[in-house]
Amino acid sequence: MFKKIVGFFHGVKYLGSWEGMDDYERRRLGIFNLINFFGFLTGLCMPVAGLLNEGYLPPLAWIIAVAPAVISGLVLLFNYFQEHRKSRIIYFTCYPIITSVVYLGDIDVGINLFLLLYAVLAVFFLQRISNVAFAVIFSVSCYVSVTLIYRNYTFRLEDINYPFYVANQVLAILFIFAGIILIKKESNGYQAEILERNRLLEEKNYEIECQKILLAEKATQLEEQTRQLSELNAVKNRLFSIIGHDLRTPIYGLRNLFKNVQQYDLPGDDIKLLVPEISQDLQHITGLMENLLQWAKSQMQGNQVNPTDFDLYAVIKEVYQQTQIQAQQKYVGIKIPREDEIMVHADRDMISLVLRNLVSNAIKFTDKAGQVTIDIEEQPGSLLVLVRDTGMGISPENLKKILEQQYFSTKGTSNEHGTGLGLMLCRDFVEKNKGRFDIESKVGAGTVCSFSIPYSPEIDHEELLQQSGELDA
Repeated sequence: MFKKIVGFFHGVKYLGSWEGMDDYERRRLGIFNLINFFGFLTGLCMPVAGLLNEGYLPPLAWIIAVAPAVISGLVLLFNYFQEHRKSRIIYFTCYPIITSVVYLGDIDVGINLFLLLYAVLAVFFLQRISNVAFAVIFSVSCYVSVTLIYRNYTFRLEDINYPFYVANQVLAILFIFAGIILIKKESNGYQAEILERNRLLEEKNYEIECQKILLAEKATQLEEQTRQLSELNAVKNRLFSIIGHDLRTPIYGLRNLFKNVQQYDLPGDDIKLLVPEISQDLQHITGLMENLLQWAKSQMQGNQVNPTDFDLYAVIKEVYQQTQIQAQQKYVGIKIPREDEIMVHADRDMISLVLRNLVSNAIKFTDKAGQVTIDIEEQPGSLLVLVRDTGMGISPENLKKILEQQYFSTKGTSNEHGTGLGLMLCRDFVEKNKGRFDIESKVGAGTVCSFSIPYSPEIDHEELLQQSGELDA
């Protein structure tokens, strides 16, 4: 039963609304319908109360008694057919006019406070300022006239039936307060709904911004991955070219040599004449294979670096010994620092390959009887390793290609083969060890390749470097 009553009131409240109607208008319509519904009920009860009245009631009093049922009934009917504008015109014209007409007939039935109710409701329900102003001024003027200006009524309900008069006054006050409370309640509800919508909208905007940032990050990652794939693809093509030419040519030469030895029984003296060239080719193949293996290893392991504390001088001495044969073939001298323990923190294998490639390149591009020097300089937080040569230098065009990591190869001063892979590995490995790689060169004046290595923690290098000197190869 209770649910049916609640459902009935809900139906009356939203009489004349439709799906998709503006929420604010729907709330205003709900309040207007409820006020008129209770006005309609009042219009039904007032005639009954009049019949029970023991005193005489003039005809105009009966008109005002049944007027709420007629006017509010018409308002609800027009709202049902969604004629909201017409229903408001009926309410805010008929009620004040009929109320004023009763008082103009010299009858005071105690309903003058309803004129203030119409003024209050006009502010909330009428949209156009001109309509609001007219309704308020008209209702207030009528109230002032019937209450304060004209007071000599021939019929006063107060004198005939005082309780009935008081009931009319109380009813008017109740309607005023009920109207204000309903308006306040719906306004607060609408404001709360707006705030909730704004909160949800802010949350959605925040989610959208987060998604935009995430998409931007993913786009950046995708661009970076695309760039890396392009670089790897370029390296792959270069490696196939290296393998197809620089690696295959010396092997084919060795195959042809052994084939000729087998078929034509070459004398030992002729074979000895070919040994230097064969040795040079084998040395080139060895360096190439080592660089290829190191490159492949670095690509498979990604950015994996295994830094440890190690003696840099020990690595320099190893490289010095490994490049002696190559240097002696061209009568190139190698100078290294005086033997002293110099502890650094990096990946030992990577630094060894970097230094070996730089020294090998320096020998390759240095004329006979030239000089290659390995120096160490102190920097804040790191050591700078320099490999100097007195070779032919690098042209600005080729130096630009090297710094931009473009792959190319040139032959040394004795026509030694090169792949262009070594310097690429040097730069890559140095940067992975948090160092900096640099090349300075001038044609005809030699080249200086340098790279930095972080110090080993908690090692006093200043004292060690003060003892550094040079040792002639």
